[in-house]
Amino acid sequence: MTFSHLALLLLTGLIAATLPLTLVWMSTDANKYRKLVWITAFLTFDLIVFGGFTRLTDSGLGCPDWPGCYGMANPFLAHEQVSAAQAAMPTGPVTVAKAWIEMVHRYLAMGIGVLLVSLMVQAWRHWKKTHLPTYAPGLPTLLFVFVLVQGAFGAWTVTLKLQPVIVTIHLLLGMGLLAMVTWLGCRQDLYQAGGRIVKQRAPRWPYLLAAATLALQIALGGWVSTNYATLACSDFPTCNGTYLPEMDFEHGFTLWRELGKTAAGHYIPMSALTAIHWVHRNFAVVLVLVLGYAAWRARTNPRLRPLSRSIAIVLALQACTGIATVYFSFPLTLAVLHNAGAALLVLLVTMLNYRSLYQIEAASPVPAQPIASAQLSPASPHP
Repeated sequence: MTFSHLALLLLTGLIAATLPLTLVWMSTDANKYRKLVWITAFLTFDLIVFGGFTRLTDSGLGCPDWPGCYGMANPFLAHEQVSAAQAAMPTGPVTVAKAWIEMVHRYLAMGIGVLLVSLMVQAWRHWKKTHLPTYAPGLPTLLFVFVLVQGAFGAWTVTLKLQPVIVTIHLLLGMGLLAMVTWLGCRQDLYQAGGRIVKQRAPRWPYLLAAATLALQIALGGWVSTNYATLACSDFPTCNGTYLPEMDFEHGFTLWRELGKTAAGHYIPMSALTAIHWVHRNFAVVLVLVLGYAAWRARTNPRLRPLSRSIAIVLALQACTGIATVYFSFPLTLAVLHNAGAALLVLLVTMLNYRSLYQIEAASPVPAQPIASAQLSPASPHP
């Protein structure tokens, strides 16, 4: 990739970040740093959803190189190469539409990278001036490092030709990035309220268990998606007419292998894809029980009750979209909604864990000072 095309690509990433940065700059909100955090969280959620759309439309190799498209900054400049690839294989991984889908995903990711750099710079600048804990730069700096790792896995996703374990890790890192930005946003919300943040002593194990269970289920769901095993079970609640179909767990859960191949290089058997789908489907029952219990526990706390209701609603919708994806033989809209539901659960469970751990210390009321009756004049009203 030439320097001019690389510069144009970087400029595109800066342009992608211009609109959210402008919205923050022109906002009447006095706490622009907090606003930037939540806009970044919102766009990170959008990036995950669009990344799911990219994966589900088989657009991950729409531009088969990285970071550009056939060495160019965008598919328009690479139109000749993309069109030739599409003409040679009309249903292949490279088409004009898929190239644009893949590059828009990269542009959005670059824009979020710029926003995270802005957050880190702002945090350090305000921290050096004020030393206020609301601008503690540790987490913003960690987010910057984290997005670099995420970018590396995005590059390997392309260069290693959608190897399932790399794509799954890329998905998990995206969810982790969303959780970290959400955690930072929750911290800014508490500091916005004023007062001193203190840790609570109430038991938190149901919420921690919910987060761990959700992470594992997302990993299993990513493994289903990246291995194209969504329709390995064609019915519900049975799988291909039985509750215990023929399954090959060894080949299904061998991590380091090419897409569609076993570790020995042979085509992966259908029984391996069935095992992948079956495990994700049945672990969903565990997820519903664990998150349902966490939501039930949270309902007793007035501060957590709105989150409790939201988690219960999204969890029910997530189960419905998962079942409907199989029942309707994988319509794209339902599959994208299922991916979005997982990201929304990450956001809500992260908020639940933060708010169950921290709260603003209530100010102690100042006792009223008694006034001696001798100090009152006859004309004075009673206190």
